[in-house]
Amino acid sequence: MVPRPKPFTLSIPGQDIADLRDRLARTRFPDQAPDAPWAYGTDLAYMKSLVADWQDRFDWRASEAALNAFPQFKVKMPDVDLHFLHVPGKGPSPTPLLLMHGWPGSVFEFIDIIPRLTDPARFGGDPADAFTVIAPSLPGYGLSFAPNQKRFSIEDIAACFASLMVDVLGYTRYGAQGGDYGAFTASRLGHSHPDNLIGIHINLLTIQRDRPPPANPTDEERRYFDELAVWLKEETGYQWIQGTRPQTLAYGLTDSPAGLAAWIAEKFRTWTDCGGDPDSVISRDHLLANISLYWFTAAINSSFWPYYARLHGQWPIPSGGTVDVPMGYCAFPKEIIRPPRSVAQQMYTNIQRWTVMKKGGHFAAMEQPEALANEIAAFFRGRR
Repeated sequence: MVPRPKPFTLSIPGQDIADLRDRLARTRFPDQAPDAPWAYGTDLAYMKSLVADWQDRFDWRASEAALNAFPQFKVKMPDVDLHFLHVPGKGPSPTPLLLMHGWPGSVFEFIDIIPRLTDPARFGGDPADAFTVIAPSLPGYGLSFAPNQKRFSIEDIAACFASLMVDVLGYTRYGAQGGDYGAFTASRLGHSHPDNLIGIHINLLTIQRDRPPPANPTDEERRYFDELAVWLKEETGYQWIQGTRPQTLAYGLTDSPAGLAAWIAEKFRTWTDCGGDPDSVISRDHLLANISLYWFTAAINSSFWPYYARLHGQWPIPSGGTVDVPMGYCAFPKEIIRPPRSVAQQMYTNIQRWTVMKKGGHFAAMEQPEALANEIAAFFRGRR
């Protein structure tokens, strides 16, 4: 029997909100090495300011209401009670679009971009470009988490979403879009579940990072492999601990909201096109709503699992495997890794659109919702 989705409304108990504020009031901060701020991780002055905002100014109920403005559902899938937004498009024939977040993100990433995708005419666009957006919380993340449930790899997540779209919702033809692990999942869908896809659009290229550079690299290829070497040395510590000792890390981040905020906020500063000031591109309310969802659901431990699965199994696109469905890509200048097209096309064999963006980073749906929405619409325009 096909499971039937049930309407869902997010409502965090008031006692949980009070408990959060009490814990924040009792934060014990570390010292900071006498050197440049952010040199060794999240800056102490920034954290004191963020914790004070979270405790005294941030209005969770307003963020909760913003998410509840979209139709939400839960459906019992194998091993997970899956949460998803299902927002009808306003146009003559809206295209179903599976929209996927990653780590350390959530469906709160999509607050600003969903209206641009579902109702482009409201923003001066063409109603024919409208999408019906299906935006799930990844299994093991946020509202798709329950204590002691099965852990999901990217392969498992892709299989779950393929079933959601076709078996549960009846969309036999749909598009998929994502960044971070959403891009991994879109790519996995293109590799292993291509029959129902009209195409995938991604803003992170999921190329295996142990591929050797070519014997005679171009300048662009040399730039990429040089940047990749720095990234692997300086920026992947979080991957190793999340991918090898997730349980140990989870104690601190599940017990301390300040610890959780420091762990997540550092990524929003490092991975965005913010010039060192994360508040300049993502509002604190958006950032704190995202962090709060991790806190209230206590899902941080489970959210680590794709890292563990990746370090202890094969890459989501197996060595030598390809993604052959039509693909579009946005190259944001401050994305964490930026393989050139010559490298990408070894795995993505059907690149139909490749756009170099003027500004933006890893959290593109939050940083540049208008630019990303326009690119998604442009890619799918000829494939509806």
